[in-house]
Amino acid sequence: MPTYRIAPSILSADFARLGEEVRTVVAAGADIIHFDVMDNHYVPNLTVGPLVCEAIRPHVQVPIDVHLMIKPVDRIIPDFAKAGANIITFHPEASDHIDRSLQLIRDNGCKAGLVFNPATPLHYLDHVMDKLDIILIMSVNPGFGGQSFISAALKKISDVRRRIDDSGRDIMLEVDGGIKVENIADAARAGADTFVAGSAIFGKPDYKAVIEAMRAQLAQA
Repeated sequence: MPTYRIAPSILSADFARLGEEVRTVVAAGADIIHFDVMDNHYVPNLTVGPLVCEAIRPHVQVPIDVHLMIKPVDRIIPDFAKAGANIITFHPEASDHIDRSLQLIRDNGCKAGLVFNPATPLHYLDHVMDKLDIILIMSVNPGFGGQSFISAALKKISDVRRRIDDSGRDIMLEVDGGIKVENIADAARAGADTFVAGSAIFGKPDYKAVIEAMRAQLAQA
């Protein structure tokens, strides 16, 4: 059975008490803290930068997974690594030199990954599988929280799972967008092992109950 990881996205957390929020969600069973970085350029929204990552780092021991929805990416990668990120992912469209950006992440001591929007083709994977620790499939178009899951992402997850299995490499397969108790098992059956959930967790009064319900669904996948 795969090792499943649940990664709550702080995009849906209460930013007025962010330290408390991340401590609470980790105590409720979160495996990873997912950190959404938007620049109002690559995506139509503006969120947070390295200073916020640095601020929450002392509050949790679990990995911080930084998803860069910014363009260009190289300038900011070392800043997030220094701020305490453990995983850094970016969109291939946001880098002029994908191989170089992946290597930059690794050179700064973080795990590296690529993110694929619903309409982004997978051919970007063809020559960089040896530099990937994680692949993130977006099941919504990036830019906003609380969107509905795009079911076509399930086939893309399956396609990426085959690529990972064929490579023989230990690469995490993450899905982000509209994940909730009702559909998390579908994403797992398609091949995902890491699940980003924002409003499905932070939007509820009992984080532990939601995470336990998700794990119950995953156990049946």
